[in-house]
Amino acid sequence: MSNLALNLLLVEDDELFRLGLRVRLQQETDIETILEAEDGETAILLASQKPFDLVLLDIGLPGIGGLETCRQFKISYPELPILILTSRDDPELVTRFIRAGAQGYCLKGIAAEKLILAVRSVVSGASWWDAIATQKIRQTVTASANSLPNSSTQVAASSQNPLTQREREVLALIAKAKSNLEIAQILYISAGTVRVHVHSILHKLSVGDRTQAVRLAQQLDWLARSEY
Repeated sequence: MSNLALNLLLVEDDELFRLGLRVRLQQETDIETILEAEDGETAILLASQKPFDLVLLDIGLPGIGGLETCRQFKISYPELPILILTSRDDPELVTRFIRAGAQGYCLKGIAAEKLILAVRSVVSGASWWDAIATQKIRQTVTASANSLPNSSTQVAASSQNPLTQREREVLALIAKAKSNLEIAQILYISAGTVRVHVHSILHKLSVGDRTQAVRLAQQLDWLARSEY
């Protein structure tokens, strides 16, 4: 991640929550500006006037709503990271926002320190999915996979893999007992970026360490097609 100060766009219709969040974010020395919007239309207009490093987006917005706002952002600014911040932990919603291009999904009860980490992870090119919502998705996927014939199990599990392509590459190398430094050299990225990806992998899969992550990926057959 760049050491340059970050410019964030906070899209939230709850004025009191928005104020509290802005005050907390402004305590971070690497966050330079925070512009605010109460609805998706205003947010999209602001993005056309100023570049942002990340959009922090609520779901329950007036007007076009959070999901359509996310879609329109990704059409106009495909490289702009979007982190969803909501009180809803519906797995179907998470899936819809994944399809719309969001890089992260946090619940509003998240600790401030974790939210800051989520912001920095998403800005750095990783992703962040709330542990509760991710756990629900994983349980649904596992149950669905177990109920299918063996020939369909891999397809079902693979299609629901929450990891990004880069995270899958990192996990495949972890499975080969590679260190962070070795992974960095193989993928031509920094060791710090590898650490961010590893943290994101553990968070998404709701596991405590690298060994558990590999074991889960093997159970769901997520490593079978890896080039690494």
